[in-house]
Amino acid sequence: MSARRSALLPLILAVVVVILDQVSKALVVAYIPPGVISWKAFGNFFWLIHASNLAGAFSVGANASFPLRWPLFAVRLILVIAVLVIYFRSASLGSLSRWALMGIVGGGLGNAIDLAWRSEGVVDFLSFRFYGIFGLERWPTFNVADATVVVCVILLAVALLLADARRSA
Repeated sequence: MSARRSALLPLILAVVVVILDQVSKALVVAYIPPGVISWKAFGNFFWLIHASNLAGAFSVGANASFPLRWPLFAVRLILVIAVLVIYFRSASLGSLSRWALMGIVGGGLGNAIDLAWRSEGVVDFLSFRFYGIFGLERWPTFNVADATVVVCVILLAVALLLADARRSA
């Protein structure tokens, strides 16, 4: 496989994340009424619940009406994706960094699709008990896109730290 082709292979991850995210959200919307806990596991530890989030990360745009959310999030999304793609094209990035960046892009696109086309906002459905840590009885409800972004940000940080340590050695 050519170096260019293997460098672009992580784009598949972004596509897979968007597909898994949108399919899981469509299933939640189709089978679980809003606000209803459809399944509990391990006592009260895990809930499968249909929740909606009208805001983006850090509640930016929470009070914006549906027609105004689209331009607000579209501009932010385009800027973030542009920065990530420019960074992705950097020759100094290792394989893990490229995969992590595309996971972040896929998660961002998954939530952006909801913000742009669902009047109820982003569909969230995974809820875990947090036992009062940081004053939270439950961790904020999230989805596949959110989980992918968090995991990939951590992987990206680790990859960049390891690359920096190798350069310093």
